[in-house]
Amino acid sequence: MKKAVLYLEKGKFFEGLSFGAEGTAVGEVIFNTSMSGYQEILTDPSYHGQIVVMTYPHIGNVGVNREDMESRRPFLSGFVVRNACKVPSSWRAEKSIDEFLKEWNIVGIEKVDTREITREIRDNGAQIGVISTEIFDIKELKKIVETAPRIENRDIVKDVSTDKPYVWREGSWRYGEGYHKPKNFRYRIAAIDCGIKHNIMRLMADLGCEVYVFPYDTDYKEILEISPHGLFISNGPGDPRPLEKTIETIRNLLGRIPAFGICLGHQLIGLALGGVIKKLKFGHHGGNHPVKDLSTQKVEITAQNHNFVIDIESLSDKDVEITHINLYDHTLEGIKSSKLKFFSIQYHPEASPGPHDARYLFKRFVDSLG
Repeated sequence: MKKAVLYLEKGKFFEGLSFGAEGTAVGEVIFNTSMSGYQEILTDPSYHGQIVVMTYPHIGNVGVNREDMESRRPFLSGFVVRNACKVPSSWRAEKSIDEFLKEWNIVGIEKVDTREITREIRDNGAQIGVISTEIFDIKELKKIVETAPRIENRDIVKDVSTDKPYVWREGSWRYGEGYHKPKNFRYRIAAIDCGIKHNIMRLMADLGCEVYVFPYDTDYKEILEISPHGLFISNGPGDPRPLEKTIETIRNLLGRIPAFGICLGHQLIGLALGGVIKKLKFGHHGGNHPVKDLSTQKVEITAQNHNFVIDIESLSDKDVEITHINLYDHTLEGIKSSKLKFFSIQYHPEASPGPHDARYLFKRFVDSLG
């Protein structure tokens, strides 16, 4: 096995072994607490520009397959695990995680203390880091990190959004059938693709929705041309503040048709309303985050993946209702407005991976279409 190193901008240095592609990869280092679903994490476009550290120690046990992709390809910068399984055991496995990362030129490192890395990020915040199988000089690695672009104030959605509109009609996976093809569609949903995950569209298709997917910078007039019954604003990577054209499109559509936003889409709605975005210390990434629905007082265990949130105080004078709160740090997790015909949430009700506690939100959206 070839040597690999991970260097963090605040000086921590970790030696391990290479898996996946060889080379040098730079990105913002974050940790994910999910115990399963690593393929869905690898192919979630929201991780674009990031090096993902898995806190669960054994990754790759069930291999990788074509059916569990959440987008057209993995977009993350690098992958860090304690142990990477080279011989997967699953009837659905088509290749190992090592082979998958090699195929997509994703640099990985294993045999490092992921507990120590997680503590470093938790205590000192998300940091720019570099994984390398070819550069081992700390001074050179430090220089790479110091000159790397940060995730703040950059439009990285352009790298993951679709180039041209398309229509999605595929439903959820069924044993013995694969992904089924719903036949009767009642609604047209216009989806602004900031890095949309496949399972979001599958769950909408299950509920009778044809999903018309548009590039993130599409003008609102083009969206209205299809006479949509509803608007969906998707998840995606990075900082929402540079996405001025998307924000303007949302501002022009709110109140015209029912709307639903998830994650980055939730933040973009907040900006369209005049809210303020702030960056979290190390973000929320994983499948075990408790969120309280303030209307029912019920607590949902949710899947999360974001570094930025809407400042809850910035919406105090806006015509919106706070609907969900994170029970870890009391950050904003959901808002709605009857007047503007929308609701949005910061977490991921589609899971993939994660718990299914919040799937009811898709039915709530479809029920709002009339």
